[in-house]
Amino acid sequence: MIRSSIDLGTNTCLLLIAETDSARALRIVSDHSTVVRLGQGVDDRRELHPEAIARTLACLADYAAKVSQAGARPEETVCVATSQARDARNGGEFFARVEKETGFRFRVLSGDEEARMTFLGGLLPGMDPESSAVIDIGGGSTEIIGSRGGQSVDLGCVRFTERYLKSDPVTDSEFWDCQEAIDALLEPLRAWRDAQPREPRLVAVAGTATTLAAWHLGLPRFDAARIDGLTLSRGDVHRMVEELKWRDHDERCALPGVEKGRADVLLAGAMILWRAMELLSFPECRVSTRGLRFGALL
Repeated sequence: MIRSSIDLGTNTCLLLIAETDSARALRIVSDHSTVVRLGQGVDDRRELHPEAIARTLACLADYAAKVSQAGARPEETVCVATSQARDARNGGEFFARVEKETGFRFRVLSGDEEARMTFLGGLLPGMDPESSAVIDIGGGSTEIIGSRGGQSVDLGCVRFTERYLKSDPVTDSEFWDCQEAIDALLEPLRAWRDAQPREPRLVAVAGTATTLAAWHLGLPRFDAARIDGLTLSRGDVHRMVEELKWRDHDERCALPGVEKGRADVLLAGAMILWRAMELLSFPECRVSTRGLRFGALL
C-alpha cells in the first residue's frame, strides 16, 4: 500500500511517499525536502508571516500533486507540524486554509510527541534502540531522546539565528552570547543523559546534521546513501563551527552540500550540535537522513 507523510517544520517541509506491508516495513518511493522558512519571525512576533505562508502553501500544493501522482490521497496523508505551529497565534487559521486548498489535514505535535516520533523514525536499519539516542535540531526546537524518554527544548537554528546571529559574518560578541544561551538551555539535559541505561551512541537527524555531513564529504549534491551512517566526531563539528563563524552568507553558500535556504542558519544549528555533544559527553554522532516523517508514518 502506498502511504505518505509530511513533516512541516520551522525551516523545511518534508514529504515521504513509501510503500508499506503488513509488517509496517517501509520501502521509499520518493522523499522530498523544501526550504519554506515557515517560522520566519515567529520567535519575535508569535505570528506566521504572509510571505512564509505563501511559500508554504505553494510547496504543499506541489506535494499534493506528487501524492496523487503516486497513487495515494492527500486526505489520508499523515501530516504533522512542529515548533512554529505551537508558537504562532494564527496557526489554526493557516492550517484550515491548508486543508481547504490541498486536502492535507495537519496535527500539531507537542514537544514530547515530536521527540517520540523522531526517535522512532530517526534510527537507521540495524541500529539498536536500547543503545541509541537521537538528536533532532530543528528551526524552532531541538529534541533529544533515548530509550528512557527525552526532552524538547525551545532551541532551534532559525530561532537562535534571529535572536543572536544578526551580522554577516557574525561578530564575536554575537557568537559568545549565542553559545552562552545554548549552554544554559542544554544544561538541564545532563540529568536526562545520566539516566540512560547504557552508554548510548548519538544519532543526529534533520537538516543541520545532513548538511554538515554533505559538507564533510564534499558532496556536490545531496546523496542519502552516502550520508546515512556517516560518523562525525565532536572535533569535526567544532571545526565546522569555527569555519562557519568567520564566513559570510555567500561564502557559506559556496561550500559543498550547503543550500542557499540553509546557509544563514547553519552556524546556529552546528553550534547546537557541538554544544550538545560537548555538554552531554558524546564523542561522536552518526548522521541519519530519516526522522520525524518516518516516525509519523510508522
